[in-house]
Amino acid sequence: MNGNAIPLGPTLAAVLVALALLAATVAALGRLGVGRRVLTASVRAALQLTAVSLVIAAVLRSLALTALFVALMYSVASVTSARRITRSRTGLWAAVPIAAGLVPALALILGSGLVPLTGIAIVPIAGILIGGAMTATSLSGRRALDELATRHGEYEAALALGFSRRAAVLEVCRPSAAQALVPALDQTRTVGLVTLPGAFVGVLLGGASPLAAGAAQLLVLIALLAVESVAVLVAVELVAAGRLTRRADGR
Repeated sequence: MNGNAIPLGPTLAAVLVALALLAATVAALGRLGVGRRVLTASVRAALQLTAVSLVIAAVLRSLALTALFVALMYSVASVTSARRITRSRTGLWAAVPIAAGLVPALALILGSGLVPLTGIAIVPIAGILIGGAMTATSLSGRRALDELATRHGEYEAALALGFSRRAAVLEVCRPSAAQALVPALDQTRTVGLVTLPGAFVGVLLGGASPLAAGAAQLLVLIALLAVESVAVLVAVELVAAGRLTRRADGR
């Protein structure tokens, strides 16, 4: 067994089950309403990671398969974000903020040569950036629409004062939607002091020096800030433009 790897076996299974049950039990006792979802998410994660582990070796050997795998991650992220924001068919627009944040950042990282054009390098970087863009899009889109619903009177007042529709929506929604960046900002501010995120630990366990691991993590954190900032901005603009709504007719 590799001394840096978590050993597979009954101990790992028991710990995972215990942690999932703890989370679900706390959610149930606190009446948070997410106990079942905690267990479902845990089981899905186990099944999905098992499936990915079985196919990833083949994917990483081919740039074409790597590109398809990244496209699959992007598609799943877009659908997930759409469902989190709205039940309307306008949720399909959630794919736009994710792509708007991901494409320029990933192109810059790969084009600069900082990350080699190999599957084993592209997949984790793309996955981290897609995940960040997905979370930022979901949070900002939901918060913008929630704020627009609860403060609809202020929106109508802004229109009465002569604001354009876009300006009125942004006046109401933008400050709340910007809170979607708080997790990324906090993670960046406290890295090394409170947390040692996955990229740092992964590179370190892979045998690189602590300085190299720190450089990799810094690249990921700053890229995430860029990706999520763009995603939040585009998501709020889509709400302001009436593209992302909660109306059943999608208009």
